Amino acid sequence: MPLTDKFGRQITDLRISVTDRCNFRCVYCRSADPENHVAGHELLRWDEFERLARILVGMGIRKVRVTGGEPLVREGVEDFIARLKEIGVADLSMTTNGHLLAERCERLVAAGLDRINISLDSLDPARFEQVTRTKSFGKVMAGIDAAQASRLRPVKVNAVLVRGLNDGEVEAFAEFARDRDLIMRFIEYMPLDADRHWSRDLVVTAAEVKRRIEARSPLVPIAHEPSETARKYKFADGRGEIGLVAPVSQPFCGHCSRIRLTADGKLRTCLFSKDDHDLKYLLRGGSSDDEIAGAIRDVVAEKEEGHRINEPDFRPPSRTMVFIGG
Repeated sequence: MPLTDKFGRQITDLRISVTDRCNFRCVYCRSADPENHVAGHELLRWDEFERLARILVGMGIRKVRVTGGEPLVREGVEDFIARLKEIGVADLSMTTNGHLLAERCERLVAAGLDRINISLDSLDPARFEQVTRTKSFGKVMAGIDAAQASRLRPVKVNAVLVRGLNDGEVEAFAEFARDRDLIMRFIEYMPLDADRHWSRDLVVTAAEVKRRIEARSPLVPIAHEPSETARKYKFADGRGEIGLVAPVSQPFCGHCSRIRLTADGKLRTCLFSKDDHDLKYLLRGGSSDDEIAGAIRDVVAEKEEGHRINEPDFRPPSRTMVFIGG
């Protein structure tokens, strides 16, 4: 029986955060304060992630995205990718900051990774350093090149736009997509930053991004599934593709097909869920696969109708992005 919620939405996509650790400290995600990781024994083991993935694939999950933190900082992630493929995941992807990608790309491809998203929030090395609080621009660009030269092509490059920080680079990012023949995705800034600096004034809307790009280069819509997060466009006169992800200005909750598993074994039915649902307790408490599947079905049945960002009583979740998983 398909995994569905009380609104009739079928759940087919799973985001698995394999670690809360990251080698970047991006201003829209992580605090500049000292690290505050979940203790190692609190994280799920690889075999526990695999067991949950196998149960969920049996319940209709077709797409899995491996995230973090930064997934490549956890040893063994390539073997985990291979096991997910063996389980029968139809569409297997990863989101990474790209810092370690150039040296790991071949292994990820060999393991069976189908697609990759790489975060790049500025094309200017100095501004990149300001956003990420690292000096890793060259390594990220090398990672993009390595992935684009592999069967992961076309690479998706993600930029979170923040007003007054990197919003002046919209046109440059569009040209980057054309020059490299890749997919450039612009993501609206969401209230998930650790320093709680988010405000609506800092959001660069998808409509503004599209208007600015089209002032230079006409765009042609590309058909997409209703549950996809991005509205996609190709350039009318050349290579490259644009994706606009607009959770703030144009919420797509009505067609949401996603659930999330955190690194410490909590199931979340929305990025902005108020509650976590502990699956680690069941895994380590002797529950059978059928019992775990039943618990998952009960949680998913009560999935939120939407994230409520635009409601007057909205409150951000207690966990920030790095602890939830992208």
